[in-house]
Amino acid sequence: MNDALYIAATGMHTQQRSVDTIANNLANVNTPGYKKGRVNFEDMVYRGIGGAAQAQGGQAPASLWQGTGVGMLSLSKVFTPGEIKKTDLPLDVAIQGDGFLEVVATDGAAAYSRGGSLMVDKDGLLATADGHALKPGIHVGVDAQEITLKADGRVLVRNREQGEAVEVGRIELTRFSDTTGLVAMGGNLYRPSERSGDAIYGRPGEDGMGGIAQGHLESSNVKLIEEMVDLMVAQRAYESSVKVIQASDEMLAMSNNLRK
Repeated sequence: MNDALYIAATGMHTQQRSVDTIANNLANVNTPGYKKGRVNFEDMVYRGIGGAAQAQGGQAPASLWQGTGVGMLSLSKVFTPGEIKKTDLPLDVAIQGDGFLEVVATDGAAAYSRGGSLMVDKDGLLATADGHALKPGIHVGVDAQEITLKADGRVLVRNREQGEAVEVGRIELTRFSDTTGLVAMGGNLYRPSERSGDAIYGRPGEDGMGGIAQGHLESSNVKLIEEMVDLMVAQRAYESSVKVIQASDEMLAMSNNLRK
């Protein structure tokens, strides 16, 4: 059987995954805090051609090993920083540098976010726009008149009964030894994996952590020109695999017609 058919099919499959990833990146080009995805490829198992392995006592010469196609090694996130844009909204938060906000996910487990638009939930706690409370919890109260977030993470609140702002807590940041190992959950939330390692805690502006920027949002790190170029490369690679299948099919047709 012509192996080129199966090898080209693996190429088409992986390039389709690449196009899907690029499409998702382009769709989220204006999503605050979004980190673009990247498909990583690897070549598949190699094997000895024909009877070369038997002739060499079970081990084929290096020149007679043939690959069997390409596979997707991983789908990772690229955590390069996005542009920080000013919004002047007091509960918009961006992280300038390394670090994540720790929040409580729907199932009660810890999840991590690069910031975004915050809100005060029904219990008076600072939370993400999706309602995930920050961890550790910071109670600002539902009657807060003014909320100030300092670059070092301190949260100052002034309400109707207080003339001066009072510190009610401090935002902590986390970082990971390998951010590419974080698992995307959607909603700009991530969970750690064995590859990323455990969360490392610290205060904003200390021990390599970034600072808190109130009234700002981090844009996505998707670059349209790069994505369009990658899309054309993936499309051409897909077309090349299609042509290989067409050529292999024609060769098989010639072989079948030898009897005629």
